[in-house]
Amino acid sequence: MSKVEAQKVAEEESNLGMATAIKRRLQQSLAFASLVAIFIFFAFANPAFATLSNINGILLSTAVIGLLAVGTTFVIITAGIDLSIGTGVTLTAVMTAYAIKNLGLPVWLGVVVGIVTGALMGLVNGLNITYLQLPPFIATLAMMLIAKGLALVISGTAPIYVSGIGNFEEIALGSVVPGWNTPNAVVILFVSAIVASFILNRTVLGRYTFAIGSNEEATAISGINVRKWKIIIYIVGGIFIGLAGVVLTSRLGSAQPALGMGYELEAIAAVIIGGTSLMGGRGSILGTVIGALIMSVLINGLRIMSIQQEWQTVVVGFVIIFAVYTDSLRRRRGL
Repeated sequence: MSKVEAQKVAEEESNLGMATAIKRRLQQSLAFASLVAIFIFFAFANPAFATLSNINGILLSTAVIGLLAVGTTFVIITAGIDLSIGTGVTLTAVMTAYAIKNLGLPVWLGVVVGIVTGALMGLVNGLNITYLQLPPFIATLAMMLIAKGLALVISGTAPIYVSGIGNFEEIALGSVVPGWNTPNAVVILFVSAIVASFILNRTVLGRYTFAIGSNEEATAISGINVRKWKIIIYIVGGIFIGLAGVVLTSRLGSAQPALGMGYELEAIAAVIIGGTSLMGGRGSILGTVIGALIMSVLINGLRIMSIQQEWQTVVVGFVIIFAVYTDSLRRRRGL
């Protein structure tokens, strides 16, 4: 290849990269505009919605779904899916509470147990998908059922209360800055999102995540060990499940073994709303966080307006349909 041809190829790649970046920023801007519009609508519908205490409540409720969504972003970018994150957060919460309350372990070690449990779930999912060659939908569906059963067995189908043990509740409800009203759970979410964004955009793991999602076969032909990196990606997703479980347990002061079903739908919807494609190869952590905020604002606004729980679920279902349809539409139009 001559110098002129090489320069042309480099320019084409640079232009393609710029076009992709512009599209991503446009999607994020549209998502943020939607967030603002929904917030303004509910603020006018009920002034109580825009109070500082309610905004803090929205941010606090975003923490768990946001952490799950951030971890799931890595998986979905590879064109995978993880249906086990809902019951997974329940299992990690139960393991955290069981370690602290029943085994008498220090709080920090209980936190480690919860995060390691999530990582092990991701490891098993990754092995099932790569070595047993199970479709991600089936592999993670099976893990969803396993996690649900284990949570019930380990807890004895009863809540495990950890309120008041070693200031465990301070992890989610405390404040790193005295007098600051923003709970630690919100800080954990945004710090985790910043770290995840750095990993996705500035590390080898992030580059391989996009490469696998764009064209897994070509990535494998280029000499990259796709199996190994897929397993690592699912482990990363599992670590965020564990972190979400710890935050949830700390916020509630207990591990509820029947809690968690449906979290996976809200998290996946947040990821798609934020611009990550179900077909893989495209996504961002910033978009995911915006998507998680949209879901929280929507659910909180419906509650403020005294909409029944059943209809809230219906609305969330329609939001998921709309998000998936929008993703499909973007794909067809090459956006």
